[in-house]
Amino acid sequence: MLVSATEMLKKAKEGHYAVGQFNINNLEWTKSILQTAQELNSPVILGVSEGAGKYMTGFNTVSAMVKAMDADLGITVPVALHLDHGTYDGCYKCIKAGFTSIMFDGSHYPIEENIAKTKELVAVAHQLGLSIEAEVGSIGGEEDGVVGMGECADPDECKLIADLGVDMLAAGIGNIHGKYPENWAGLSFETLDAIQQKTGVMPLVLHGGTGIPEDMIKKAISLGVAKINVNTECQLYFQEATRKYIEAGKDLEGKGFDPRKLLAPGAAAIKEIVKIKMDLFGSVGKA
Repeated sequence: MLVSATEMLKKAKEGHYAVGQFNINNLEWTKSILQTAQELNSPVILGVSEGAGKYMTGFNTVSAMVKAMDADLGITVPVALHLDHGTYDGCYKCIKAGFTSIMFDGSHYPIEENIAKTKELVAVAHQLGLSIEAEVGSIGGEEDGVVGMGECADPDECKLIADLGVDMLAAGIGNIHGKYPENWAGLSFETLDAIQQKTGVMPLVLHGGTGIPEDMIKKAISLGVAKINVNTECQLYFQEATRKYIEAGKDLEGKGFDPRKLLAPGAAAIKEIVKIKMDLFGSVGKA
């Protein structure tokens, strides 16, 4: 059931759990995530980066695939189709394509420009019933060619953006896209707590959910995080399962080279990691 992310995140914040955003890259990933959410009776957010959208030939294709799959699989749990780290132009493309949720990442702009563009997009999104996420501070690492240094967000700037009426706020608290280095300092819970004190009931978003220790995840949820993004871990699970299948020579047995068989172990691995994360986030049974 395709919806905006607004209500599912309000419920998550009030219930002290988090909804997982799992990025999709193709049909297999989308199918695995939707089936797992339905099986576990969990709300879910399907994240689409601009790079992944381009890879799948465009946002119109992604939107059509997700809507058709949602109907054909008989999905009844709440599902949001969400633009991840969207540019200003990308947000409008996804709105036009029929996404139910967008993220405008204006964190690299001066705060005044971030506020102005976010305010405009909030008005447009809400007029159409879409949810919108904004960002303050920087998420470390690289995604779609954008490199962040991982600067912690200014709580006062977070309040300025939150007061614009966004439905969720991503704030840099030392989190990183991709794998975390061995010398990673960890999440700044002091910053997260200060941000929650300023933003109140606003659901907060933790990007870079791969590799963060379970105790940190649970503490972040207790401090207001209601949405956690996972992408790299799904990629790692998918590639490991696919590698084992090929290295075992399964692709050479009978018709093991058939793409439906070749990709099946990876698709099963996606289900496995999504189950693990939904259980950790506490969203199981909350649809």
